[in-house]
Amino acid sequence: MSHNTTTSEAASPSISVVVPAYNEESRLNDTLPVIYAYLREHFPQFELLVVDDGSTDCTPSIVQECARQHPEVRLISYQPNRGKGHAVRTGVLQARGEWVLFSDADLATPIEELPNLAAKVREGYDIAIASRAVRGARLVIRQPWYREFAGRTFNLMVQLLAVPGIHDTQCGFKLFRQEAAREVFSRCEENGFSFDIEVLHVALRLGYRVAEVPVHWMHREGSKVRLLRDAVRMFGALLRVSRRHHALRAIVQEQRQAP
Repeated sequence: MSHNTTTSEAASPSISVVVPAYNEESRLNDTLPVIYAYLREHFPQFELLVVDDGSTDCTPSIVQECARQHPEVRLISYQPNRGKGHAVRTGVLQARGEWVLFSDADLATPIEELPNLAAKVREGYDIAIASRAVRGARLVIRQPWYREFAGRTFNLMVQLLAVPGIHDTQCGFKLFRQEAAREVFSRCEENGFSFDIEVLHVALRLGYRVAEVPVHWMHREGSKVRLLRDAVRMFGALLRVSRRHHALRAIVQEQRQAP
């Protein structure tokens, strides 16, 4: 840890941005400067946490180089690869900002969409999530039709079993008030791509208000989701998540009623 902790604690960042990264050397050279420049322009105090999820390429050294030039950038690195859910959870639970955003490294949802999510948090929502599936969303570059079809089919199951009323759980751009982020992520266990579903399922069970916000979105080549393999895994995760947190609402109500 750095020796000037008291200084950094005195100026808590207004926003923390968490970027999970597994073998993202080809993307981070382009996207890290874009995220950094945007935050620098719009937030007096911020931190940018890149979580290296056991990469085997130059991801950590690219982030270290950026951190050397910009004290607001921090690399969190570990081995071996544990999965995107583990990476996001690790970053979120170390984030110090009043707001916590997690964003995919490819910026498929541009960082410029942040004000639309922020407006909902200012309105009183605890969590605002980017969505490709609600009225007003613009898919600038679409996914292949079979991915869109699979995504829609999967979401129907997700709504049925885990997150009623949320049309797009998987968009990698979500904003939390810090209290909500900590309480939700500290209860989550999914390490794979299904972590988004668990996060939103837990948030709804805890009674947090979630806004789904239409965004501009661009499909980026190089997705690490493998359709058939991950569809089977995610269905298993869906069942696990609903079983794991079945009693959560009752537990929380008891805690709140306790003297």
